[in-house]
Amino acid sequence: MTGFTLIPKQISWFAYKIIFQDNAIFNAYQVTILFTVLGTLLCMLLTSAMAYAISVKTFTHRNKIAFFVYFTMLFNGGLVPTYLLTAKYLHLTDNILVYILPVLINPFNMFLLRNFFKQIPDALAESAKMDGANDIYILFKIILPLAKPALAAIGLFYALGFWNEWFTCTLYINNKDLYSLQYLIIKVLREVDFMNQMNQIQGLAANYVVPTNTAKMATAVVTVGPIIFVYPFTQKYFVKGLVVGAVKG
Repeated sequence: MTGFTLIPKQISWFAYKIIFQDNAIFNAYQVTILFTVLGTLLCMLLTSAMAYAISVKTFTHRNKIAFFVYFTMLFNGGLVPTYLLTAKYLHLTDNILVYILPVLINPFNMFLLRNFFKQIPDALAESAKMDGANDIYILFKIILPLAKPALAAIGLFYALGFWNEWFTCTLYINNKDLYSLQYLIIKVLREVDFMNQMNQIQGLAANYVVPTNTAKMATAVVTVGPIIFVYPFTQKYFVKGLVVGAVKG
């Protein structure tokens, strides 16, 4: 046993063969990419709309709505009421929308975006209203283009949240065709551990033991997948946001 080495003496694809032993991993990739893209877009749309609404000073009920949203950050119904609402009343069991609908608006992301909207001068919106623009036009044509750094950060938060989703699948998904990638990977690792335990009980030779650590490393490579390519596209907006904050005033 030589342990971990920087340069491997032998390259083995055995762990990847275990992970890609059937088409389930490719189907999980498709499902995860679908609800990650769709969920991120919908979350960004609704979060931006609510953040803009409660950032407008002339909106009468903005403080009440902000308090209602903030209240959900402090208290929630718990696991059992959430499950009953989602499964019994919304009928989202074995439905891909169960990954998206319960988390359409994240209160923390919404308040973060609202604070960024507040930094945008009110004169821009007021001048647009004098020219006949409505709030929808102001949001999409004026506010959002100026909020690209904040949108990039929050969009990345949402995308990472959807991509790493596995607990929802555990509760509401029984159809194998709707398994998320992270849940399927966890399932594979559990099966590997179970196989090793059975081999030890039956007294099989060490050659029959599946390398658990190798399987974990392979799953890390598989799960990081496309999501790692999201950051390079958002990095310039993070840098721009830092520069704007540094020179403001």
